[in-house]
Amino acid sequence: MGYAEFKAPKGVIKVELELTNDAISQVSISGDFFMYPEDALERLEQTLVGVKADRESLLAAVQRFYGSTGAQTPMVEPEHWVEAILRAAGE
Repeated sequence: MGYAEFKAPKGVIKVELELTNDAISQVSISGDFFMYPEDALERLEQTLVGVKADRESLLAAVQRFYGSTGAQTPMVEPEHWVEAILRAAGE
């Protein structure tokens, strides 16, 4: 299981994940960032399962998450999530 921390402009994103055939099979995200509504974090994790662990695929999935949930993460952008996930994946 891979683990990484990434310091975004407004908080630290902690990612623990497992890959199967270069795709995310399990992911847990935590940290001291803000996300509204709070239960949206679970939806982000669910969105990421099955996604290939490359920058383009992850960015598309995170952008889909924001578009479908209307979630807000002050000063934490989709690219920050992607960077944290890639670090946990060992990229």
